Amino acid sequence: MPRYGRIGASLAATALLASLIGAAPAAASPSSSLASSVLTHGSVGGSAVAVGDVVKASLASGTSATFYSSTTGTTGVKCAASTFSATVLTNPAAPGTATESLTAQTFTSCTSNVFGTTGVQSVTVNNLPYATSVTSAGVVTISGSIQSTVVLNTLLGPTTCVYRTTSLTGAAVNGTNSIAFTNQVLTKSSGPSTCFTTAYFSARYSPVRDSSQTGSPAVYVN
Repeated sequence: MPRYGRIGASLAATALLASLIGAAPAAASPSSSLASSVLTHGSVGGSAVAVGDVVKASLASGTSATFYSSTTGTTGVKCAASTFSATVLTNPAAPGTATESLTAQTFTSCTSNVFGTTGVQSVTVNNLPYATSVTSAGVVTISGSIQSTVVLNTLLGPTTCVYRTTSLTGAAVNGTNSIAFTNQVLTKSSGPSTCFTTAYFSARYSPVRDSSQTGSPAVYVN
């Protein structure tokens, strides 16, 4: 699943946020020549991730999930912790497209530097689950009625900002077993002027792991 004049409520990022997310663990330059499934665990071209397995990830070490009011600014909401969990629905032979259901995404330890705000009460990803797809090219797409609700503390009391979108696009990279979302757009559907009109969501999740397998091996895209 804010800082300045328009609350990074954008945060709701939905991100889901991923958002997001998706679930396909990583793979920026998958190898389509391998006779394997789109998603494998342990190595590129390794054992196929089974239908029904749950893939999970937290933010890459030392990074934050951000919901800023512009693509180049630093005003909005920043979360030091975020996780996602997705269930694999289909995992065909590569090259192809695997599908997942994003069932959970959290954003915690969030702060805001939006003018007039004193903190972040909560960032909640609504309307889960979201449909997720991962292609052999490493393109991760999250779609559905994506919505995030951000509650900010202000000098006048709590302020609620709701952001929505219909899709988020990320990139899976095998080299770092990561999924990255960069400046994904969320639009304010309700909230006062403190909530900025457009929120840009960015986050990098790594490593992505198959939590259903012993030792939770890393997931790769083929």
